Amino acid sequence: MSTPVGSSAEGVGAEAVREATGKDRAEWFALLDQAGAATWPHADIAKWLVTEHGVDGWWSQNLTVAYEQARGIREPGQRQDGRFEASVSRTVALGPADALRALAAVVTEQLETDPLALNLTAKHPTARFPLDGGEFVLASASPIGDGRASIGLTWGRMPDGSRSAEVKARMREWLEAVG
Repeated sequence: MSTPVGSSAEGVGAEAVREATGKDRAEWFALLDQAGAATWPHADIAKWLVTEHGVDGWWSQNLTVAYEQARGIREPGQRQDGRFEASVSRTVALGPADALRALAAVVTEQLETDPLALNLTAKHPTARFPLDGGEFVLASASPIGDGRASIGLTWGRMPDGSRSAEVKARMREWLEAVG
């Protein structure tokens, strides 16, 4: 049985929010409600948090997405353009280039397509695989030290969230096949 895609708030603990921003989500949401943010575009909410309250850019985005989800403006997994994406990641005992090479091989086999773009020389190597209907899979690797890397997969541009849990489960299997 697949699990539904979680909200933005589920990915970051309440303690981390308070420690990084000085307030918990409920306090931020109340301030945003008082300011009328439920009718603002995404970028305006994020900018308000930065300019009016000095919230760091990353935390501003996190709070904005969590707020939009809590107020029913955006569903979990939904991007600003209305399309959906699902992402998964794990750590492997390989350097970034080797990790991406291995991950790209698995994705190539599973999708039966070669990557449209493969960049193994960047600090954070990536491979992009085109899919039907404009969807894509992005494979990535980031160094975390000690000869290890965090590898990730993002399935993007889905028209709705109905396949998100299924896609995440499929991509988790691909990650498990690496290292």
